[in-house]
Amino acid sequence: MPAESQSFMHPFNHTDLEAAITDMRAKSYYGFAMLLQMLNGTSQPTRELTFLMPDDRELSASSISADGIEEFLLSHAIPMPLYFNDLSHFPTGTLVPSGISSKMMRIHNRGRGDFFVNNAQIVTANVCLSSVIKCHGIDAIIEYDA
Repeated sequence: MPAESQSFMHPFNHTDLEAAITDMRAKSYYGFAMLLQMLNGTSQPTRELTFLMPDDRELSASSISADGIEEFLLSHAIPMPLYFNDLSHFPTGTLVPSGISSKMMRIHNRGRGDFFVNNAQIVTANVCLSSVIKCHGIDAIIEYDA
């Protein structure tokens, strides 16, 4: 695991993780739910998070290695629980931390129908509502500047 990623290694409220996965499945984010389940048992989130979830079509086109799942998930996470209403208060240009300490996400806020995190547009807000973990559907794999 890269040194810059913040580990999932400490116990997390398993019930919250399962509730979030159930919410993801209910909105057809099966691939992202499966990635979280693949880590279940070896590592789990240590804190409340907001996941930004690419849809299954985007995930199937990406190349995520088995040992890169945790880094992928952290690169698609904000280390605080945020509903879309919370995100919508960030003005364009705001930098927010990702789950990887060396990577920041830039907000492009032009309203509910035109809200981007780096290159990815939020297309389904507030998918996870049954736990402290929040998540939103996005239309692309998040890219970071080198």
